[in-house]
Amino acid sequence: MQKYVCDICGYVYDPAEGDSDGGVAAGTPFDKLPEGWVCPVCGVGTDSFSPAD
Repeated sequence: MQKYVCDICGYVYDPAEGDSDGGVAAGTPFDKLPEGWVCPVCGVGTDSFSPAD
């Protein structure tokens, strides 16, 4: 699954790991993140993420 990186702080969302602190289960693709999910480091929304190389 595609990883995404925060354009602001560099946090990498890895679908294989999810975001347990944010209530996102491992295996959740980026496009299936819950509405209102934000970067756990800097708090920006998903519109500030880009696909990782």
